Amino acid sequence: MSVASKRVLLAAPRGYCAGVDRAVEAVEQALEQHGPPVYVRKQIVHNVHVVETLTERGAIFVDEADEVPEGALVVFSAHGVSPAVRDQAKDRGLRTIDATCPLVTKVHQEAKRFAREEYDILLVGHHGHEEVEGTSGEAPQHIQLVETADDVAGVTVRDPDKVVWLSQTTLSVDETMETVRALRERFPSLQNPPSDDICYATQNRQVAVKAMAPQCDLVLVVGSKNSSNSVRLVEVALTAGAGAAHLIDYAREIDDSWLDGVGTIGLTSGASVPEVLVRGVLDHLAERGWESVEEVTTAEETLTFSLPRELRPARSR
Repeated sequence: MSVASKRVLLAAPRGYCAGVDRAVEAVEQALEQHGPPVYVRKQIVHNVHVVETLTERGAIFVDEADEVPEGALVVFSAHGVSPAVRDQAKDRGLRTIDATCPLVTKVHQEAKRFAREEYDILLVGHHGHEEVEGTSGEAPQHIQLVETADDVAGVTVRDPDKVVWLSQTTLSVDETMETVRALRERFPSLQNPPSDDICYATQNRQVAVKAMAPQCDLVLVVGSKNSSNSVRLVEVALTAGAGAAHLIDYAREIDDSWLDGVGTIGLTSGASVPEVLVRGVLDHLAERGWESVEEVTTAEETLTFSLPRELRPARSR
């Protein structure tokens, strides 16, 4: 294969979304304003590099609030927490900074509203994911988790005319709608969320991968294995026609055998991935002959979120 036939299609948008950017900056600002240690419940975002970098700066990641010394400062991750976690932190006298993504908070508000109105809420999402646990905790008596269309047959509701579906924000749009179609067949009066629950960034990254995948012999997705939106990008790439697709945290994880016979490589990154990791992959590929890089742009993202109020200057709170 000639060097001229080798190219990289670089997806745009990719990498950090507004919610991740806000959450990571929240920990950085907490360290700067309060000094280490700053405790963080769960991974602030699902990315190995980000967690390692913040740990080096003095962040301490814990699984539960009861691991945080009484009176210490704790940051809630971008994925959100249940009211029970907030109560636990309050009981321990912890100072809290809430870095929950505003788009996740929106889903929490929807869950509380529909619970007040006595709806059965069918939450499409992945069992054990922090975001699902946080949302379910807002109205545990009203929420049932539905992971896939195969689960729909086992769903029972009190009143089939008062049913609504909500979703985890980081799912595959196509798979979610397949599950919703199955739910609607069982419950024709099923209501939609007031607005999209799958976040704009998740959708945009999937659209960009769909646009380039049919041209790609291989798609590399930079992201961690516990990042739902990153894992979905691999699935989307394969479904959209990529010859192969792999999830990697770092360029060093690329197996040279993946590159055999490959001309066009697609490259993207999940919504919790810093751009420095993508640049590392581009450098790695350039050293092996993939020096030509073409950006495939399907959307422009301009949304930003302000820092949690606990970190803003007093005059702007």
